[in-house]
Amino acid sequence: MRLRALLDTDALGLRLLGGDDELDRSVRGVMTTDLRDPSRYLTGGELVLTGLAWHRDAADSEPFVRILANAGVAGLAAGEAELGDIPDDLVEACRRHRLPLFAVNETVAFATITEYVVRQVSGERAGDLAAVVDRHRRLMTSGPAGGGPEVVLDLLGSDLDLQAWVLSPTGRQIAGAGAPLPAPAGAELAGLHLAAVRTGRRAPYRAAIGGVAYSLFPIRNSSRGAGPASRDVRETVLSDWLLAVEADASDWPAARLDLLQGVTQLIAVERDRRDAARTVRRRLAQEVLELVQAGAPPAEIAARLRVAAPVLLPGLGSAPHWQVVVARVDWDEQGAPGSAGSGVAGGPVAQALLEEILVDPAVTGPDSADRIAVAHSGDEAVALVPLPAVALPDAGDTPDADDASPDSPEPERSGEDPALHADVLLAAVRAPLAAGLADDGRLTLGVSASVHSPEGLRGALEEARHARRVAAARPGRVCAAGHHELASHVLLLPFVPDDVRRAFTARLLDPLRDYDRRHRAELIPTLESFLDCDGSWTRCAARLHLHVNTLRYRIGRIEQLTGRDLSRLEDKLDFFLALRMS
Repeated sequence: MRLRALLDTDALGLRLLGGDDELDRSVRGVMTTDLRDPSRYLTGGELVLTGLAWHRDAADSEPFVRILANAGVAGLAAGEAELGDIPDDLVEACRRHRLPLFAVNETVAFATITEYVVRQVSGERAGDLAAVVDRHRRLMTSGPAGGGPEVVLDLLGSDLDLQAWVLSPTGRQIAGAGAPLPAPAGAELAGLHLAAVRTGRRAPYRAAIGGVAYSLFPIRNSSRGAGPASRDVRETVLSDWLLAVEADASDWPAARLDLLQGVTQLIAVERDRRDAARTVRRRLAQEVLELVQAGAPPAEIAARLRVAAPVLLPGLGSAPHWQVVVARVDWDEQGAPGSAGSGVAGGPVAQALLEEILVDPAVTGPDSADRIAVAHSGDEAVALVPLPAVALPDAGDTPDADDASPDSPEPERSGEDPALHADVLLAAVRAPLAAGLADDGRLTLGVSASVHSPEGLRGALEEARHARRVAAARPGRVCAAGHHELASHVLLLPFVPDDVRRAFTARLLDPLRDYDRRHRAELIPTLESFLDCDGSWTRCAARLHLHVNTLRYRIGRIEQLTGRDLSRLEDKLDFFLALRMS
């Protein structure tokens, strides 16, 4: 706004005392002060309001006005309540420094002037920003974007004093202006956003973390066909980005809310471009997957991998090793609140999720998934993940290298291993994804070992699928299993039928449970500790703080009640499995 506008508003009660030829100055803000030297709080363009408490004699006016002029303030408004008339020395000092001076009637509160200026300046800024956003939208629609989402976020910060971040559905920062959002806060905001979307609440969603208020705006891709009202929210809830603004938008005027909606549409254009760029990688993964599943000759698969490697690992210079990750999203049949139907294809959802999960959470930017190729088949998504071969051990590094098959998954070197691990993949994203899955969805994920030849890919795919089935047998909305679990009893236990499981554990453990209830003998805890100590009497007694003879008495009672002999390996194994299945 211009200084001249202050005189056109009778409610402000301002009289101009000097500076007629400077009234076209722009006002960027307002500040009230009675400090003799307020320079540290001035940034330029302010209308300064003062009650003249700093004025003791005529000599005080010159240094005060000089400080304001050097800071580039737009004008000075002095209140008449303290001294009555405005001192002549102040009027003269403002004339010398060409600083417009207003007198504020004692009946007008500084708060009234402040509210008026802030309202006018904010409205003009919003209008200017809306024009910039509209121009930027047209540029992005017709050609490559200049600067990406960061440009419009910078505008939000500089013109509306709003700090904002674009987040993925797992809370990873895609873009931001200024200080980055801490990773735990991003994950928590993403979880709150997903939970709000699943309940059908109207956006923007209010959230508070650590006493800081945020407003969350969905960013929905504009190229997905039907509008939100005609599609099941579960199709996109786990892939849509969100805009997190550090502010409470619950009392914002409609114009500002519309502006933020325009910002989300602008960022959605960038999201569409990112998805289009993934088409090549998805197609490469689909071709390799189809060849592997069809049992194509290794030479043909190797040829496709040679095409994929430069795209996924540019500049590598040598053939990479590969891992396979399989994911599946399953939805219950009842459908989501407000959805048009109940059938939701899990494959595309799992594909988008894998493309996000496989990105390092510490990496920011919309293009950080450039080295991930994910295909989907039915309700299953399959990721082909390249690993730099130089970081993996050579066959000669392992004791049994001479007996190892060249097609089998390679052993991994601890400390230098770049390979993916199931638990690590989901550690940072389990909470927000569980919120998006709500009470009717499940994500299960399996990870293979690394392989270094086309011949090994088929085995790696089957290994990842087996691991995913192990994960699916576990409780929880988000579960994962890795290849290392396929070589232990963990692989077998989830697939034991429930009736067999109950009969087996009851036969071995029910007599001990009944005895513990009657005598408080703690036979079950003693058995668990004895097996955990590999049958060592001294270690088990020390762990339980028992005398060895007391331990021997308890073990003898266990053998008497069950008819088993804990010195025999077979009986130890039966007890071990019974405890694991109970």
